[in-house]
Amino acid sequence: MVLVFQLVVAEFISLSMPTIAAVNGHAAAGGCALALCHDYVIMRRDRGVMYMSEVDLGLTFPCYLSALFRAKFVGSAQALRDVMLRGAKIRGEEAVRMGIVDSAAHDSEEEVAEASVRLGEQLAFRKWNGQVYAEMRKSLYPDLCGLLGLVQNGVANSKL
Repeated sequence: MVLVFQLVVAEFISLSMPTIAAVNGHAAAGGCALALCHDYVIMRRDRGVMYMSEVDLGLTFPCYLSALFRAKFVGSAQALRDVMLRGAKIRGEEAVRMGIVDSAAHDSEEEVAEASVRLGEQLAFRKWNGQVYAEMRKSLYPDLCGLLGLVQNGVANSKL
């Protein structure tokens, strides 16, 4: 199962389009990791937590997940420690302050869906080159990509 999930993470990191996770409830363990694979995370204000339950269950993290979390928790070593080593449950507004969730100002599933679709439409309007976007994303996460065996292809597609 761990290998299958590693392949899923590699696919998300390699996608040729922006990705948005709409979190309407708890995102625990693999669900939390899956949400953090996305470029943007939209979460409910009143319901749900981001939570890595492995420490509570006596399980370890594969190195690639540790690399994903290090990449996403850039500004907060304490938050990273608390999530990974204490099993801290992070509510939406706190996750926004930590920088791992983009928005948690939504009070219903419908509002989360609407905000996610609105952001998706804004991003799609930009009509970015998908191959360039995928390479840019990979460049943000060199340690993770190394562990996943993903290589950068150095795509250049100027509009000048």
